[in-house]
Amino acid sequence: MLCLRDNQLILLPGGASRASVTQLGLHTKPRMPPCDFSPERYQSLAYNHVLEIHREHLSPVATAYFQKPLLLHQGHMEWLFDSEGNRYLDFFSGIATVSVGHCHPKVNTVAQKQLGCLWHTSSVFFHPAIHKYAEELSALLPEPLKVIFLVNSGSEANDLAMLMARAYSKNTDIISFRGAYHGCSPYTLGLTNVGTFKMKLPTGMGCQSTMCPDVFRGPWGGSHCRDSPVQTIRKCSCAPGPMGLLYFSSFLYDFFHSSHIFKCCDLCVSLCMYCCQAKDQYIEQFKDTLNTSVASSIAGFFAEPIQGVNGVVQYPKGFLKEAFELVRDRGGVCIADEVQTGFGRLGSHFWGFQTHEVLPDIVTMAKGIGNGFPMAAVVTTQEIAKSLAKCVLHFNTFGGNPMACAIGSAVLEVIKEEKAQETSQEVGTYMLLKLAELRDEFDIVGDVRGKGLMIGIEMVQDKMSRRPLPREEVNQIHEDCKDMGLLLGRGGIFSQTFRIVPPMCVTKPEADFAVEVLRSALSQYLERRAK
Repeated sequence: MLCLRDNQLILLPGGASRASVTQLGLHTKPRMPPCDFSPERYQSLAYNHVLEIHREHLSPVATAYFQKPLLLHQGHMEWLFDSEGNRYLDFFSGIATVSVGHCHPKVNTVAQKQLGCLWHTSSVFFHPAIHKYAEELSALLPEPLKVIFLVNSGSEANDLAMLMARAYSKNTDIISFRGAYHGCSPYTLGLTNVGTFKMKLPTGMGCQSTMCPDVFRGPWGGSHCRDSPVQTIRKCSCAPGPMGLLYFSSFLYDFFHSSHIFKCCDLCVSLCMYCCQAKDQYIEQFKDTLNTSVASSIAGFFAEPIQGVNGVVQYPKGFLKEAFELVRDRGGVCIADEVQTGFGRLGSHFWGFQTHEVLPDIVTMAKGIGNGFPMAAVVTTQEIAKSLAKCVLHFNTFGGNPMACAIGSAVLEVIKEEKAQETSQEVGTYMLLKLAELRDEFDIVGDVRGKGLMIGIEMVQDKMSRRPLPREEVNQIHEDCKDMGLLLGRGGIFSQTFRIVPPMCVTKPEADFAVEVLRSALSQYLERRAK
């Protein structure tokens, strides 16, 4: 792209726009918002000793971010502090887990009180914490989802949901999306369809994958497909409706075109309801899976309301509603994996499935449920719960222990008292629109998407091809963000997407800081590439 700078015509690298030119070469570090918390002085293991212990005694699977992994020491709300005293704005929350803030004072107080009262007793005895929590959680779910099984992790929850689906349906086959992540236990590895989690040895029998209806990277998608303040830049692919509506649409378009009130796609969606070509095409692919890859009767279908590990992937509006109907026609149950999307994170609704206007038969949840404490749950109907009880004596030693339930209750109280869901809606929408401006500035930012405080920024070589930006190049941008004090997650099949899932206590000034850090990191990357 050509641009005028200092009265000279120059070529901008990578399709950067005029707005980003002023950032190139300046390397001004964005000013971090203030924090009214001072961490304690780190006095534990030396960094090199930590590296040595990790190398000799911990898992050899390389999962740590950054060339020099961070040694974290303390956390406070949306902030983290490392062993050297550096402060970071945490926009990944321990993989979407810290819902109301690191070491939230109210949650801490409740945990300490319970710690001095009763740590643990299994479900062979009653204790008030589990009954109090069960009543509170069930009140947040619609009928008939009222029976709760408490476990310790998202993988355990999805394992149990698989068992329930098979016990109730008396069938075996379970379907999940390509790109889905539902856990890393032997059972759930069959549901998880990200290549790096697959094994050569057989695991997760009876699981089949189906095409993910990704309106950015998939074969179909347009500029009005998903439930997000920010849409793809792909052209509208809505199918034509009845001729009369088309004529009326054309008339309205001509009438309002001068004032830019309507766009063609706006008319297509509002007047030709349920005529989204992308949704229809992906439903046809789902039908193909049902007709070719599974038995005539199935056990169930798992879906994240928004895919997390795959890079905050959203489906066309109306897709899940039709898919659920098709699954139930085959005798299967529908499972909503709310491990990352639940507890108000999406802003407009408390549960992700509500944004799709569907009612699952089983809901699984973890991560934000305990603000980082090991806790998870499966919620289902009386009928499905009783079918499991007829098949197996299900028991979980630590599930629903007094500590977990006390903390779970405290988290629910904080979400309500501090209006965390409202913060997700307001700050998340604000940040999405700011990030969309970055997409328009930089050709390597292919897509910005999400809802509430669950946001994905997909990096590409260029917008035309949508080819993923190579991992090593995304790594450079990731490192630069960390060096400026911003911690982001990663996702996508090629690790090409930045994931933003901060604690639900972040502010608009902190969102502004994050956007400016990203702008600076992207500009630095383009400058390096130009050299």
